[in-house]
Amino acid sequence: MIKKMFTSKYAVFLLLLLLTLVRFADPEPIEILRLKGFDFIQKLEPSKVSEEIVLVDIGEPSIGRYGQWPWPRAVMASMINKFADAGATTVVLPIVFSEPDRQGGDDQLAKSFDRIPVIIAQAATVQAFKPDAVRRGISAVGADPKPWLFEWQGAASPISKLAESAAGVGMVATAPELDGVLRRVPMLAYVQGSIYPTLSLEVLRVLGGDISYQVKTGDAGVQAVRIPKFATIDTDNHARIWIKYNNKFQKVESIDNRLAETVKDKIVIVGLTAAGLNTVLATPVGGREVHDVQAQILQTQINGNTIKRIDWADLAELMLMFVFGLSLIFLVPRTNLATTLPVYIGYIILVNVFSGISYVYYDYLWDSTWPTIAGTLVFMYCLFNKYALELALKLQIKKQFGTYLSPALVAKLQKNPELLQLGGDSKVLSIMFTDVRGFTSISEHYGKDVQGLTKIMNRYMTAMTAKILENEGTLDKYIGDAQMAFWNAPLDDPDHAKHAVKTALEMMGSLDAFNAEIVAEGVPAFGMGLGINTAEVVVGNMGSSQRFDYTCLGDGVNLASRLEGQSKPYGVRIVIGSLTNDMVKDDYFTLELDCIAVKGKKEGVNIFTVLTVPDAAAGAEYLLSRNTHEEMLSAYRAQNWIKAVKLVNELKGDFDGQMDHYYDLWLERIEEMKHAKLPKDWDSVYRATSK
Repeated sequence: MIKKMFTSKYAVFLLLLLLTLVRFADPEPIEILRLKGFDFIQKLEPSKVSEEIVLVDIGEPSIGRYGQWPWPRAVMASMINKFADAGATTVVLPIVFSEPDRQGGDDQLAKSFDRIPVIIAQAATVQAFKPDAVRRGISAVGADPKPWLFEWQGAASPISKLAESAAGVGMVATAPELDGVLRRVPMLAYVQGSIYPTLSLEVLRVLGGDISYQVKTGDAGVQAVRIPKFATIDTDNHARIWIKYNNKFQKVESIDNRLAETVKDKIVIVGLTAAGLNTVLATPVGGREVHDVQAQILQTQINGNTIKRIDWADLAELMLMFVFGLSLIFLVPRTNLATTLPVYIGYIILVNVFSGISYVYYDYLWDSTWPTIAGTLVFMYCLFNKYALELALKLQIKKQFGTYLSPALVAKLQKNPELLQLGGDSKVLSIMFTDVRGFTSISEHYGKDVQGLTKIMNRYMTAMTAKILENEGTLDKYIGDAQMAFWNAPLDDPDHAKHAVKTALEMMGSLDAFNAEIVAEGVPAFGMGLGINTAEVVVGNMGSSQRFDYTCLGDGVNLASRLEGQSKPYGVRIVIGSLTNDMVKDDYFTLELDCIAVKGKKEGVNIFTVLTVPDAAAGAEYLLSRNTHEEMLSAYRAQNWIKAVKLVNELKGDFDGQMDHYYDLWLERIEEMKHAKLPKDWDSVYRATSK
């Protein structure tokens, strides 16, 4: 029961439904997986060298010259003056000057701010202090953005003198992802009831010469922020943008002689790189220093190619995965691996290539991880189900047919189970019944030796059954010392009648060889009668819910059994029906025996026998004798008893004596019919009184 539950098509559908619900719920592991997928996609994008931004490092050489950090602000002022003298356009200091300089250099630093636009930082904190953070004007379009923004308890702000002298003050506020990687940054920070621009947005405002910025909010959250002189920056509903990390920047040490030529006409972003002082942030492309990350954010905004994630992307990915899963559930059980594997591989390639192209060329993020994983799981489960069910079916076929089909036929059914038509189907079969003659004498020979009798019967059955299986017959059952077999089911056999008759003749040959062996052992010879009838019957699994067999039922089956029973009184070894004769008469030598109504039937049927022709020379004589035989039957049916008797006597000894017993019977039959007072329109049907 459990096995069926796990290998049913409903189990696969439940798996697909579960995968869909998991993606819909989007737990942390799934979100992290998706983000890692986005990281991989970002690495596909070629790098670009920035023409607008230069990074100035305060590294080991600079610390070695000017001493420990933080430097006196007079030193900082001197560095800014060098930037101004070198022709830099703007300076970004992601540093919070939150305390006055102990050496009194604040005035000197503030004065340097007059020479070149300088943007300094204020830092959002989880501690509720410094409520006097520097604010900028905001123009809100649409709904109130505050409920959608990330909120901090406080902010560490620069001292008033520096804040007022600086061209801009931007909030440093990051919101790392679940795995601690910095992929998105907010453009706006919400602190103690007020909204503040983050550092990169403040730089854009200064570059654009604007006094404020705009934010657009819809029912689903923030949609965009904008500095009028720059392109609109699309954001997610929390006012975040994705950072592009494919930008490369020129870097120069603050005391490098090449500083002047490097910073000319550039935006300068200063950052600490000295060991122990620098802060390295985890990014999709590895560890990056703070000023490098700020440069990536700013460059992304300047280029106007911010990464976009469509609002309905999650739903689209979910639907794609679900529809593909349904397609697999429908397709895999109905086709082979050669068909389904290219479909699966094509889907995986399509999903991942589309995701890569969408990002590299159009800056859109599409998740390929979960559609790939879910599609693979459903595909593998479908394959498992398919082959598990096929294996179960093969085992069932072997169990059900292994005892009465040849191994070759069982192998064919296992390879192509669709060839097997189970249930009650109407089909034309050739049905064979056999029975032992002389069983009483054999039984008397063994007396109380039941084991000996059993062994000899098993030897007999083995020899006879071998021929049935060798000729692609289906052994239906053993009925005491009798056998039932049929052809043309479960596998189609267009030559079923020929194969049945061929089997009958070979069985007779095997019987002769078997008798030679047992007679030498002192055991009485076995006789055998055999009947074959070809007719439309019902074939399939028959029985009860507790036990069933693959068998056939119908009037044609009963007639085959009756034909076997007539082999003894007619003195022949094989009796076949009319349709069987029609199908084999061109390949085997047959003789009509009679028109008989078997016991329980009113209508007569023509019955025939099959003879073994020794060689070609005998074949010519057999044909002449058959003409005489047919003439004899015609005389008999015309009640021309004298002629019939004469022809019977002439036929004795013909056919190498195979029909002599029959002709003796026929002389008795003619004598019986002569005194039966038959009507002139006698139908010539002989009505049997025994089976």
